[in-house]
Amino acid sequence: MPSRVSSRHGLSRDPEGFERRCEAGWSMEWHDIARRIKAGEDGSTEFKRDLREFSGIGRAICAFANAEGGLIILGVDDQGTIVGVREDPDAVQERLTSFLHSGCSAPVSARCGRYNDPNGWVHWIEVPRQRGFEPLHYRRRVWIRRERSSVEPSSTELQELYNTFGFILTEEQVIPAARMDDIDLDTFRAFLRTQGLDTEEEPQPEIADDLCNRRILIEFDNALCPTLYGLMVFGKEPQAHPQTTNFFVECVAYLGEDRASDVILTGEGKGRLEEQIRRSIGWVRGLGWTESYQGIDREETPLVPEKALREAIVNAVVHRDYAITGSKVMLEVFRDRIDVTSPGTLPNHMSVENVRSGGNPRSRNELMANAILVARLMEQRGRGWPVMRREMREFNGTEPEIVQDEGGKFVRVTFRKAVR
Repeated sequence: MPSRVSSRHGLSRDPEGFERRCEAGWSMEWHDIARRIKAGEDGSTEFKRDLREFSGIGRAICAFANAEGGLIILGVDDQGTIVGVREDPDAVQERLTSFLHSGCSAPVSARCGRYNDPNGWVHWIEVPRQRGFEPLHYRRRVWIRRERSSVEPSSTELQELYNTFGFILTEEQVIPAARMDDIDLDTFRAFLRTQGLDTEEEPQPEIADDLCNRRILIEFDNALCPTLYGLMVFGKEPQAHPQTTNFFVECVAYLGEDRASDVILTGEGKGRLEEQIRRSIGWVRGLGWTESYQGIDREETPLVPEKALREAIVNAVVHRDYAITGSKVMLEVFRDRIDVTSPGTLPNHMSVENVRSGGNPRSRNELMANAILVARLMEQRGRGWPVMRREMREFNGTEPEIVQDEGGKFVRVTFRKAVR
């Protein structure tokens, strides 16, 4: 009679214990495994012939743990034929158990089993969904499932995965395509001087060490690469890399009151965050003023108060969800209003009511927020909405408006323009 044994790493592998755990719902039985083999590979099942494919086994374990879990079956070829694993079954189980404990960036709480089929030993690993502070890494890389393959995620998939794990600080994620040479060191030193730090007095730390300590650079794949924060605040050309192409402000002026109307003018607020803010405001200035006359005296009135507009743009570029890589901040000027739209919902469970009431500020990107505060482009934290309200009330008696679309994942602030 063929024997069967199953184990959860760290537990004994006796057949009697396996039966008890199966009854308790701990592990799959052989007939479940046989049914999965017959069904073939899919997004949650992967076959491996033997341990010579161990790197593929490691990638699959990592990918399944980062997704919704899955099953890896050893001793089966790609066509679903049982070929058996020839190595000693106890040695195979020990190797799998050891890998689950220390082969990835964190232990994997998977369940191992084996069955002596007439064609040879079949081993399997039941990998559950795993959630911690960040996704699992195998060989210093993150792996996910895409259909029937274990692959490295795209930049968008990676950021979404980090957010799924609750790792909100996307600003500290590495930009693999960038290098230390993409950091503008003069801008970095000016930032230090703004904070009262002497950049000339000796001894000075090594520049690479200083950038790493300030989370501007991270070691990745044997190279020093900028973080998203480092690139967006100190980069020479922040939008020059595949992951950051759309991280800027798109400016559009329309003739009418909706996007279906004719476009009058377009522009782009590109560059570092500070440059994006200044260039976007400059673009609005270029649209001109509203003119009125008191007797023979002409009065020029801005479209909306610049201080209120600046605060909205600052919040849009600083607090946007950088995990949404395909969207830009939108600055749109219509005949009756100006809209500033930021990708992502309000950070860290804030609500529209929290914002309107001037509640405690919660930033999604604390490092970026601090940099803009140091540059004196951001009001004292928590004062942004009250400042916008005061400016608009004094300007034309209106209130700024804010809406959050959780389905479309955006936040929009609206200012009503001066009546002509």
